[in-house]
Amino acid sequence: MKVAVVKYNAGNIRSVDYALKRLGVEAVITADKEILQSADKVIFPGVGEAGTTMNHLKATGLDELIKNLRQPVFGICLGMQLMCRHSEEGEVDCLNIFDVDVKRFVPQKHEDKVPHMGWNTIGKTNSKLFEGFTEEEFVYFVHSFYVPVCDFTAAETDYIHPFSAALHKDNFYATQFHPEKSGKTGERVLRNFLDL
Repeated sequence: MKVAVVKYNAGNIRSVDYALKRLGVEAVITADKEILQSADKVIFPGVGEAGTTMNHLKATGLDELIKNLRQPVFGICLGMQLMCRHSEEGEVDCLNIFDVDVKRFVPQKHEDKVPHMGWNTIGKTNSKLFEGFTEEEFVYFVHSFYVPVCDFTAAETDYIHPFSAALHKDNFYATQFHPEKSGKTGERVLRNFLDL
């Protein structure tokens, strides 16, 4: 199986690569369009700022390539947010794979800290990514923006209010949390994606 990780100006690519290596998968980290199109699975990770990153994707043509991929594609954190219609981070139009907007967390109480950083449970799972999961699975989040619960929600988490911990539509899968930093639970998410 050929797994490609999209290389662009967003961090966390190495962490994803190491997590895949722990699963025995040697991924290709690339921005080469032919390699991405011919891969069996594509992972679209990201840590960074939406506006700057979308500008880079548009400048390189990766925006059109990613949204037209037909094999399973897995967006992680910023990758998930960039798969949405629009982001309040940088007020930028994104890939519009998921017809939903990314919103900024607004603290409601003194104890609400932004960014949402740390371990949280996921529930209401509705995707092959979460086969074999219980409601007590903890995963690791670091984000200041979120995707509201919507028709594409594949898992939910509650921080300040319920939000989409994962999305799924056709061949596109995405998580707001970082499976590569979520221990054995995250490895199961990655393995489930690789087994699609």
